[in-house]
Amino acid sequence: MGYYKKISQKIECLLIDKPGTEQSLSWINIIDAGRKEIDYLRKEYNFNLEYLRASVATVFSQRPMVAEDNGYLFLILHFPTFFKGKIIAGEIEFFIGHGYLVSLHNDNLPALNELFNNAKKDQNSLLSYNTESSATLLYEILDRLLNSCYSLIDQNSLAIEEVEDLIFEQQQKDAVAKILNLRRNIINIRKIMQNHKNILQKLMSMRSSLVPPDSLKKQYGHLVEHSKRIWEMLDNQKEMVEVLNDTNESLLNDRMNNIMKTLTLFSVIVLPLTLLAAIFGMNAKYMPFVDQRYGFWIILLIMGLGSWLMLYYFKKKDWLN
Repeated sequence: MGYYKKISQKIECLLIDKPGTEQSLSWINIIDAGRKEIDYLRKEYNFNLEYLRASVATVFSQRPMVAEDNGYLFLILHFPTFFKGKIIAGEIEFFIGHGYLVSLHNDNLPALNELFNNAKKDQNSLLSYNTESSATLLYEILDRLLNSCYSLIDQNSLAIEEVEDLIFEQQQKDAVAKILNLRRNIINIRKIMQNHKNILQKLMSMRSSLVPPDSLKKQYGHLVEHSKRIWEMLDNQKEMVEVLNDTNESLLNDRMNNIMKTLTLFSVIVLPLTLLAAIFGMNAKYMPFVDQRYGFWIILLIMGLGSWLMLYYFKKKDWLN
C-alpha cells in the first residue's frame, strides 16, 4: 500500500504502490531546495553534483535542458506563473529513474502543489497509480503545468477586451499602461514557453529505457500539441495587442493634432490683435486715430474686424472642423 511521509520541512515523499503489484513508485517533492536537501539527494541517489547545484532554489537556469546520466534523466523546464502582478518563470527540475521521480521547485507553481496535495489524499486520482511508472507520473505533472498556462492566457484575453473598451471609450492614457503590461506578460510567456516543444520532442526521441515507452507516446504527443497550441494562442494575442497599440497611438496622435490645430488657430486669430497693439503702441508722431476722441474704440474695432476676417477665412476653408 502507498503512503505519504514528510522527510523534512522541505522534503515530502509519496509512495505510489498499487496492491497486487511487485513494483512501486516514489515521488519525492522538494520545495525551495537548499544545502540540506541537496545533501540528502546526493546521499540517497548519488546524483551528479553539477545537476544538484543547478537544482538549488537560489540558482536560476537560463534555458531548459534534458540530459541522461548514470541510470536517470535530468530535466529542467520553466513554466509561467503569476507573481506580484506580473508573469515570471517558475523553474522546476526533475530527476527521473526506475521507480522514482524527484521534483524540485520554488513555491510559485500552485498547479504542481495542488496535484501533489490531491495525490496525498487519493492516489487513485493519478494515472501513474495503475502503471507505477515514473514516465507516466512525469506526463501527469507536465500536463497539469501546461494546462495551468491556459488560465494565464485567458487573463490576457480578458485584459485585451478591457483595453479595447478603454480605447473606444476615448481613455487612451489608461489604455497605454494596460497595453504595456499586456505586452510584457505576453513576451514573458513566449520567452518561457518557446523551447518546450523541442525539449519534449528530444525527450521522446532519446534511446533510453527511461524515456516514455510506446504506450505513452500518444500522451506525450498531446503535450507537444499543448505547447504548439499555447504558442499559437500567444502569437494571436501578440498580434492583437500590436493592433490595439497602433490604434491607440493613432487616436492619441489624432487628439494631439486636434489640440495643436486649436492652439494654432487661436494663435493665428490673436495675431492681428497683437500686431495692431504693437503698432499703435509705438511712440511715433502723427499716429492715426491716436489723438482722436474715439481713437481707442476705432482701434478696438479694427482689431476685432481683423480677428473676424481670420475666423471667416478659416470657416470658408473648413479648417474649424
